[in-house]
Amino acid sequence: MLEIIYQDEWLVAVNKPAGWLVHRSWLDRKEKVVVMQTVRDQIGQHVFTAHRLDRPTSGVLLMGLSSEAGRLLAQQFEQHKIQKTYHAVVRGWLQESGTLDYPLVEELDKIADKFATQQRAAQPAVTDYQALAWTEMPVAIGRYSSARYSLMQLSPRTGRKHQLRRHMAHLRHPIIGDTTHGDLRQNRGAAQHFAADRLMLHASSLALTHPITGEPLVIRAGLDGVWRHLAQQFGWQEAFNAAALEFADEAGEDNLLV
Repeated sequence: MLEIIYQDEWLVAVNKPAGWLVHRSWLDRKEKVVVMQTVRDQIGQHVFTAHRLDRPTSGVLLMGLSSEAGRLLAQQFEQHKIQKTYHAVVRGWLQESGTLDYPLVEELDKIADKFATQQRAAQPAVTDYQALAWTEMPVAIGRYSSARYSLMQLSPRTGRKHQLRRHMAHLRHPIIGDTTHGDLRQNRGAAQHFAADRLMLHASSLALTHPITGEPLVIRAGLDGVWRHLAQQFGWQEAFNAAALEFADEAGEDNLLV
């Protein structure tokens, strides 16, 4: 069962686990366990997607409980009226905060975009980033005798494909576990030494105006055990607590890391 983190008569939000597809896709035609069908079965009614999260990304996934609610939500996402906050673990020490305004050329998929033109103009892409914590661990990875990591808070102002992953790679601090834009040796090292064997990118919260009631709404998703274990190994408990980041326990409840 998925953790439902918000529900009213118009909307439902879940904490999407890493590795789950949002809906059935040609990406994996054999995959039968997907978010939309699982939520539908849990609550006993159809759901309508308004946005997506990449398969390896965890966190807040918000859906409408009617086609109209889903349409209004999607409209807010398209018009960039929803504030999205992510957290990520990246390679190296990134100890400052700032805004990266770096246009991105749309990534083409080898199958879905097989016959699309390869010459496309770069599109505006803007990400706010803030360093929350950093550490150096005494393990040799690649040609380095130690491994450095930073905890980042990321807020995309635009919604380009793989924007956060590509922007962090552009800063030469790729997200740990990113198999497309990241560092293969660093990914293997993080998995071997710290049990971080997947993409360390989490959609922590969405802040929006309720599409039906007009009231402000903030939805937060707790981090899973991989994040908890990493925070404990890296000594980042205070940083997580200061950022009000919560960890989902086995019962599905959220608690600050102590």
